[in-house]
Amino acid sequence: MPIKAPKGFIDESDPKVCQIGHPAPPWLVNYADLMTELVCFFIILYALSASLNKGVQQAAQEVKEVMKEQKVAGEVKIDREGLKISIEENGDIAFFNSGKADITPGMAALLDKIAPKLKDLSQKYEIVVEGHTDNIPINDEYFASNWELSSARATEVVDYFIRQRGFSPLAMAAMGYGEFRPVAPNDTAANRARNRRVVFFVKTVVPRAQTLPGHASTAPVAGVPIAPAGTPVAEISAAGATPTAAAPPAGEPAPAAAVQENNP
Repeated sequence: MPIKAPKGFIDESDPKVCQIGHPAPPWLVNYADLMTELVCFFIILYALSASLNKGVQQAAQEVKEVMKEQKVAGEVKIDREGLKISIEENGDIAFFNSGKADITPGMAALLDKIAPKLKDLSQKYEIVVEGHTDNIPINDEYFASNWELSSARATEVVDYFIRQRGFSPLAMAAMGYGEFRPVAPNDTAANRARNRRVVFFVKTVVPRAQTLPGHASTAPVAGVPIAPAGTPVAEISAAGATPTAAAPPAGEPAPAAAVQENNP
């Protein structure tokens, strides 16, 4: 007597049954659809982000053309943090005199070429100028190590942009890394030249500050002095914000603390 199949039983010869392994559970179809929709969603977000940063992409392309025209080695790239422009001394232009932070005429001409592109971006974003050196030690009357040398070179570039090209100090910062972030081993003259570089980091994820602390407009702020050449940008921003003690009116006694100090 043949055995009767239970209710709902599917014979293995049915084409709906997978011939290898077990058939996929029904929920996997909906799960696969969800994953496909998520992938499409993130692709759309990426495309929108790229179109919104059209100004950054255009600036990157224009800087690439300038570097190619001036035969300057380096790299221009855009990542999730922003635009990074790295110019290396491995080209035909020496950026600084050996062991010094003074900008050479060739470097000044190059900065003049890329300044308009960076200045447009500085209206919206912060720009950090990074200084890097090779691993040749330095210890002279001006710089105790490559930390000081790289910081001074980055500050010199920031100072040039602010004083000569009209950049806002609110959008600029300088940073030195010494020889500790090389892009190549310091084993040949060519590689050491690559490591002596300046990087312009346009931080597109952080909008720049629009005013000095305590001021409501972007107009020039009274009381903020023009610092002499070589003054760090941080000191320029902080100038005028330092609280000072008001002198007592004529004929009035000095504050109690001062009286007690003078009369122990």
